[in-house]
Amino acid sequence: MLIRKCSLRDKQRIFQIINEAAKAYKGAIPEDCYHDPYMPMEELLEEMNAMTFYGYEVDEELVGIMGLQSMEKVTLVRHSYVLPCHQGKGVGTKLLNHLTQQAPRKCILVGTWRDAQWAIGFYERNGFKLLPNKDELLRRYWRIPNRQIETSVVLGKEKD
Repeated sequence: MLIRKCSLRDKQRIFQIINEAAKAYKGAIPEDCYHDPYMPMEELLEEMNAMTFYGYEVDEELVGIMGLQSMEKVTLVRHSYVLPCHQGKGVGTKLLNHLTQQAPRKCILVGTWRDAQWAIGFYERNGFKLLPNKDELLRRYWRIPNRQIETSVVLGKEKD
């Protein structure tokens, strides 16, 4: 097991992990918000320029990724994905704990789809709480369409 910073040379594997893991959203989020691929390569490259991605390796192969984005007053954890065959084995929790330790700001936020109850539960099990001012936070810290704001939640945690 190894957690490491990802680089552009990992883009194809990150693309694969995101789009394979995101299949869980099909049918759980509004149909107009789901597309295949879930994250096109062009969007992934933009996101890789905007934040630091960390990856979890098993046998020298990335099986999970998460992004860490520092904003003016908060740190965002973004794009949390683990290959389905590695889910439920602690990969996501280990990555999240690592990113929480790396976070440069005390307040850590994560956004996810309101109907992705498994994702909300994952963050709650890791000490995050649903925040009531999600629309304000999503508009301030994320660049997402209004439709996604309507159908998303924000969870927060203070860094230890």
